[in-house]
Amino acid sequence: MHVVGGGTRNALLCQLTADACGLPVVAGPAEAAALGNVLVQARAHGLAGDLPGMRRLLTRTQPLTRYEPRGGTERWRAAQARLAGG
Repeated sequence: MHVVGGGTRNALLCQLTADACGLPVVAGPAEAAALGNVLVQARAHGLAGDLPGMRRLLTRTQPLTRYEPRGGTERWRAAQARLAGG
């Protein structure tokens, strides 16, 4: 799962997301909207390549953090059932 925006600055949130979903979480960049805006404008002015090239640029210049699930999704499923009234 890819997470972008300000929440990526919260390591606990990202780890709990990975744990709850049972999926790896790749977090970053925190300023995704601003970076996307700059890239679209650069492309419109002929300064940036195609979409895959822009993605490679972001990958090379922006730190990404990977969070692996720690197992134990049973607790999360039980909590979900409680919230759903089941």
